[in-house]
Amino acid sequence: MKKNIELLAPAGNLESGIIAINSGADAVYIGAKKYGAREKAGNTLEDIEKLCAYAHKYWTKVYVTINTILYDRELTDALSLIKNLYEIGIDAIIIQDMGILELNMPPIPVIASTQMHNISIEKINFLEKVGFKRVILPRELSLSEITEISKNSCIELEVFIHGSLCVSYSGQCYLSYAIGGRSGNRGECAQPCRKSYNLMDSKNNKIMGNRHFLCLKDLNLSEYINELIDAGITSFKIEGRLKDSLYVKNIVSYYRKKIDAVLLQKSLKKSSSGKSFISFEPNPYKTFNRGYTQYFIQGRNLDIAALYSPKSIGEKIGKVKTISKDFFIIDSDIELHQGDGICFFDENTNLDGTLVNKSENKKIFPEKMKSIRPNTIIYRNHDNIFFKELKKSDINRNIEMHLTFAETENGFILKAMDEDSNKAELSISTEKIPSQSIDGSSSIKKQLSKLGNTDFVCSQIDINVLKSYFIKASLLNSLRRDLIEILIKEREKNRPKDVSYILKNDVPYPEKQISYLGNVLNKKAEEFYRRHGINEIEPAAESGIDMDGKKVMTSKYCLYYQLGVCLSETKDTKVNTPFYLVDESNRKFKVVANCKKCLMEIWA
Repeated sequence: MKKNIELLAPAGNLESGIIAINSGADAVYIGAKKYGAREKAGNTLEDIEKLCAYAHKYWTKVYVTINTILYDRELTDALSLIKNLYEIGIDAIIIQDMGILELNMPPIPVIASTQMHNISIEKINFLEKVGFKRVILPRELSLSEITEISKNSCIELEVFIHGSLCVSYSGQCYLSYAIGGRSGNRGECAQPCRKSYNLMDSKNNKIMGNRHFLCLKDLNLSEYINELIDAGITSFKIEGRLKDSLYVKNIVSYYRKKIDAVLLQKSLKKSSSGKSFISFEPNPYKTFNRGYTQYFIQGRNLDIAALYSPKSIGEKIGKVKTISKDFFIIDSDIELHQGDGICFFDENTNLDGTLVNKSENKKIFPEKMKSIRPNTIIYRNHDNIFFKELKKSDINRNIEMHLTFAETENGFILKAMDEDSNKAELSISTEKIPSQSIDGSSSIKKQLSKLGNTDFVCSQIDINVLKSYFIKASLLNSLRRDLIEILIKEREKNRPKDVSYILKNDVPYPEKQISYLGNVLNKKAEEFYRRHGINEIEPAAESGIDMDGKKVMTSKYCLYYQLGVCLSETKDTKVNTPFYLVDESNRKFKVVANCKKCLMEIWA
């Protein structure tokens, strides 16, 4: 059976959520006031309810993130929140804490957050057996690994397809907590991965200084949509609840076009209704990006790290050909314009930038010339014309509808069928007045097609009458409006709604014991794991355990490989291992290559 494909977009707030929906999202994910993994992206129940009402018109779904780990004192409040969210009509919750499953939950679908480290077939099958509807896979998986998981499981699979990358496996990072007590698993990450460090060897020699060794480029898998669908993915997720609405508009519109092209080719359907009409050409290089990577989708590669800056560099324009006192000439066919923001790496590979004051015949007059030299590569991180167009652009999303107007014995009938095969009809009794016009049906068509500010657009109007009739415009307008109201109610009645129950069984958990890496922070989570056969459970880091000497990060990205000294490939005895990362406060973290599992570990 063919599954419908979902484009899942971030909604940092109500405004961004509506823009995402208008841009073509089949589902959005949003944080409530508490317990989301993005503490700064919380929203009121009132706003989430408004978002649900807007989304459901298009059969778009709304998922709410409850994906932090919880203290015992928070469980009652979290359950109350979940019940309230269920009452206002959300479509699913995304969770990390297994303690939630022990609560008296409403029949709401539950999605396993990527924070749960859903990396093995055994773990994924376990989650399916206890009642999860969907699993969000780690970003680090390759196509072959995703395919293997899909072949051996029946649960829905979701992948991140675009956006910022955590250097650590989600849920397996404690660096922020170890440094300052702000836990990523509690939605409070201080983003130490975006900071600069000195890299030292085991003899305290500096290998490289003041670089962003844990900062990654942004993910872009737009060229792998076809392959990912073949691999078994049904939901494509864009990261970005902390991004602004212009970013959402651009990126969601871009992926809507890309996915639609693949769906057409594969004779598949999206999971929501309506078509989005945009008045600009989306381009992922025009909004925030640190450069793009395909990460591990085709296996390990070197095009991953953003060592020199955690900031947005935008789109590559070209190389500086010649310079003068107040302008430079660039070797590029791409035009720069007044008001553009440009950036570049100086001779010390530090990111610098300036504004374009004027552009004439490939001569670029910047606000400042400092650090711009021949052969400097110029990037544009603010396209002034594009952003003006993006801000003023309107996006309309319309549901296709087929209207049929016919006569009855006592008057006329108007029937409608939308793109989802929902039907409505309405009859009126009225005198049939012959029209003076030869073709009265054209005026009827014209009046019925005036759908104004509704969510519908007519794909076809059939007029089935024996004669040409004159019908008052007011009567046709009233008939059309009332019919649309009936159709809207019919759509809501038939909107796909999932009901899901967590299964409180004793299916064995696929591991023998759980360390602090299992993120068990409350007694309900302990109860869950004990029922599933785990007796040895270490409390989560956030319980207050001493992190000195403990592993604070697990990453598939490896600094040894990145710097060309992969310890499983080289026998270079000149490399003094292990390496150490030293931060601006002189804190030292050991970098361990776990070559057996092809992972990097950071230890406090």
